[in-house]
This record gives sequence, structure tokens and C-alpha cells, in this order.
Amino acid sequence: MTSRQRFLTTLQHRPPDRPPVFVTLTSQVAERLADAVGLPREPPLDSLLSTRISHPRLLTQLGNDAVGIAACAPPGAATRREGDGTLVNEWGMRFRSVGLYDEFSEFPLAHASAVADVAGYPLPDPLAEGRYDVAEATVREYGRSHAVVGDLECSMFETAWYLVGLEKLLSDMATDEPYVTALLDRLADLSTRTGLELIRRGADVIWAGDDFGTQERLLMSPSMWRRVFKPRIRRMFEAFRGARPDIELAWHSCGSIVPIIPDFIEIGLDILNPIQPRAKGMDPRFLKSEYGRDLVFFGGLDIQQLLPRGTVQQVKDEVRRLVEILGAGGGYILAPAHNVQDDTPTENILAVFEGVRS
Repeated sequence: MTSRQRFLTTLQHRPPDRPPVFVTLTSQVAERLADAVGLPREPPLDSLLSTRISHPRLLTQLGNDAVGIAACAPPGAATRREGDGTLVNEWGMRFRSVGLYDEFSEFPLAHASAVADVAGYPLPDPLAEGRYDVAEATVREYGRSHAVVGDLECSMFETAWYLVGLEKLLSDMATDEPYVTALLDRLADLSTRTGLELIRRGADVIWAGDDFGTQERLLMSPSMWRRVFKPRIRRMFEAFRGARPDIELAWHSCGSIVPIIPDFIEIGLDILNPIQPRAKGMDPRFLKSEYGRDLVFFGGLDIQQLLPRGTVQQVKDEVRRLVEILGAGGGYILAPAHNVQDDTPTENILAVFEGVRS
């Protein structure tokens, strides 16, 4: 099977020759891996979803069966570094370096208290010239040999708190502040329009998402999620299916989200990611038994303990265990439960690709 055939066969809940792989990396890991295997370094792309779509040459050479595409900053709106070292992206979000990562230093809508405060805030134009140039080039290069995953994570909730601040957003959701509705509606519309552009440019999967879970429970009550987010996600899914009836729909949410998995199935979800194995209730055997007829599972490989601290053999053994459980009868995309972090030994990353082939 080609990588593309393998991936699409899996999405149809049919057994491929082996489960497809879709690993994503932080930029530090990508540089180290490229050096280790003798490939040129590829600079990370300028996108809110950079880690999901960068380094395609390296990852396909290692064994990824899909490539990611997303909206990137267009010419004239590139992320810039100011004199004090602060990074500012096209959303107006500001970040400061804390070593390996950049953390928020300012939320541009932290002052929001009324609809007018968010109604006029300039959000990126999803149709800006040049926004999909990288996506189109990626599809031209890899679209015949590999599946194409259109990344639409940070679909509304995460982007909203990136703009407002997490504590403030959750508090204002609880008190039904009108500006929250206006902001989420604008973000859901922007994400929908972006997803439609990714479909038009050749995505086989739209991988939307927001993190609704902590390690132990949902970030909000199921009733609040059903009232605030479920209708908006449903409308997004309906728009994508209206544009392409056979589009496959994936959702990313870290953490324990067991109470709302049936809701996602109800509104048309096909693929659940990332199956965070150390989160409460996200046990692969339970998920496959309970929801395997309805969902393809995408992820499951522990990045908190196994990949950074396990041996090569332990990594290979866990890959085989997940393939046996989640891949039974098809319907499993092997992937780490998040981007591989820089605390992970190179040999353990290579063991993931070796384990699924052996």
C-alpha cells in the first residue's frame, strides 16, 4: 500500500497493511532528528498551528503517512519580534520566550466586557492573499502519495482564551457575558471559512479541535459545553459536509473528555484525537470497545512518561500494544498524544516508526 492508500483505508474502518502514522514534532526535536538522519533542516512555518504542519520532508522520510496543511500568516502579516524580544502575531497575541517555549505575555482582549469590545477587533482575514500558498505547495508535492490533513485546531475556545485569557473567559462564560457569544460566533465563522478553504485545496481530513479536558475532568460542565460549544461545532461540521460529503472530520481535545464523546459522535465526528492515555477514563481498551464502531482513533502514545523516559524496547512494545488494541479491524492512526517534546531521546522517536513496521 502507498501511504495515502494506507491512511484512507484506515479511515474507512478497514484493515490496512499496517496502521498509518502521523507524528508531529516541536521545532527543536525536528532539528535534532534531521541532523541524526542526515536530512536538511526545514524551518518551522509561520502559523498558529506551526508544529502540526512543519517539517514534511523529514517526517515523510521517517514514515509519516500524511502531511498537514493549515492557514499560514500571509505576506505583510508575518509574526514579528519587537525590540524587547516580544513576539507579536497577526492576531495581536504577544509572547515572551521562556526557554524552549514562548508564553503569553499579553491578551489583546483582556479588557473585553461588552459586545462592542470584540465586534470591532480585527481578526485575520481567512481569504487573505497568500494565506494558503504553503498549503497548495504541500498538496502539489505530497497529495498523490500521502493523505492530506487540514489542521483547524484552536477552532474557537482556545483562540478565544488566547485573546481574552483563560480564567477571564471561563468566568465570563459562567455569567453569560454577551461579548463571549459575539466572540465565539466570530471565531467559529472564521474557522469554518478556513476549513472550507482547506477542503477546496485538497484536504482529505479536517482536524479541528479545542482542549476541553484536564488530566482528571472536563474544564467545564458537560451542560455548559453542550450549551456553548456543541451547536457551534455542529454548524461547522455541517458546513464542511455540505462542501464535501465525504470529508473526514477529526477533533483534538487533550485530557479527560469521556462525558462528551457521545455528543461528538451525534454531531458527525469521525476521528477522535489525541487519546491522552494518562487522562482519566481515556483507556484504549474502553474506548475501542465502547466507541470503536463509530470512531477512528488517532494518537494514544504517551508523551508524558513513556517517550521521554522509557527504553527503546518499551516504546516498541507500547506501539505494538496500541496497534493490537486500537488497530483491531482497522480504524487507528498511530501518533503520540501530542507533539513530541524536546525531552524525548532521538532513539525513542525512531523506535515509534520502527515499532509500527515490525
